[in-house]
Amino acid sequence: MKLLVVGGGGREHAIIKKLKENPAVETIYALPGNGGIAADAVCVPEIGAKDIPAIVEFAKANAIDFAVVAPDDPLALGCVDRLHEAGIPCFGPDAAAARIEASKVFSKNLMKKYGIPTASYEVFSDAAKALDYLKAQSFPIVIKADGLALGKGVLIPTNYDEAVAAIKSIMEDKAFGDSGNEVVIEEFLTGPEVSVLAFTDGVAIAPMVSSMDHKRAGDGDTGLNTGGMGTIAPNPYYTADVAKACMEEIFLPTLAAMRAEGCPFKGCLYFGLMVTENGPKVIEYNCRFGDPETQVVLPLLKTDLLTIMQAVEDERLDEIDVEWKDESAACVILASGGYPGSYAKGKEMTIPATCAENVTVYHAGSALRDGRLVTAGGRVLGVTATAPTLKEALTQAYAACETIHFDGMMKRSDIGQRALAAMEK
Repeated sequence: MKLLVVGGGGREHAIIKKLKENPAVETIYALPGNGGIAADAVCVPEIGAKDIPAIVEFAKANAIDFAVVAPDDPLALGCVDRLHEAGIPCFGPDAAAARIEASKVFSKNLMKKYGIPTASYEVFSDAAKALDYLKAQSFPIVIKADGLALGKGVLIPTNYDEAVAAIKSIMEDKAFGDSGNEVVIEEFLTGPEVSVLAFTDGVAIAPMVSSMDHKRAGDGDTGLNTGGMGTIAPNPYYTADVAKACMEEIFLPTLAAMRAEGCPFKGCLYFGLMVTENGPKVIEYNCRFGDPETQVVLPLLKTDLLTIMQAVEDERLDEIDVEWKDESAACVILASGGYPGSYAKGKEMTIPATCAENVTVYHAGSALRDGRLVTAGGRVLGVTATAPTLKEALTQAYAACETIHFDGMMKRSDIGQRALAAMEK
């Protein structure tokens, strides 16, 4: 089989490595891919992930048997729709279903209409009305740009002045472009956060192992928000009772709501959850695999990934027994100095040719220059280890990080510590 994976980050590298395990797979093309992915797939750097016409033409010209569209932008732009029109089987939601992430207004209204637990909220398309509304609110409060904003469209002002600045930045200064034409202002929830990715064919659902992301740039959850500085799985706050409540009150009702709205969701549906004192609530939906959650979840998957994806496409997921390893996984992100602000690119990397069997180095922001790997992004590498316990996985992931070097390399030193503390209670 010839496969095509749209995207070029750490998430895509994790997906590609897992797809390669299927013996029927002959070739995987990555559009555009990156320097590290080039060791596992044929990269096509001249075709970007948002160049839908070029992606479709490439798929037709190369007789692709199955495609996986991984990032949010091409999903929202209808890449799956166009591939299906060209007769190419594909994993991922169509554009109508991808609205569950692409529009915060759509997803919040969906939850309100169908009684899915989430934070209370109001929607504004007028900055003056939003500012007026804020005068009567308590803080902190959450302000979200409606559309896609590279994971950076959520602000949490701690007082009125910060809230005013946030509204002006999003709605007037257009910090996130047209994504900020509308904003959602919602109550600030408290409690442990849990990420749950799930395979679904629109009716059947198979939740993956839960995970915990670490969004802040610095130790102790300090500094700016990032795309994610590390992850662990499973998440100790996702107990059997919480999982049962999520299935009954959130997961199945969300799928039913999407079907009722005429846009059934097929693919990977990501539930960003908060376990509040009133039970689990939805913080956000994503229409695709999370990054870097994928880098700890897929290494724990026992069932063949391509088989699952084909069952999702064919709407027969209920026929597949999706199994998971009874282990833990930890991923530590190695980032460019200065991230998530400005940072230098082109720093040569030193990475061991081989790692321990339970350690994988996923490439997120790397490039090949004259045959050498160099940095090409803010989040450069994700170093993942699997082990019988979380403590062992963390120890081995951090040990592997010490064997990797590039100028300005930065990382958090406390990934997983909150989870370890929770497990000791």
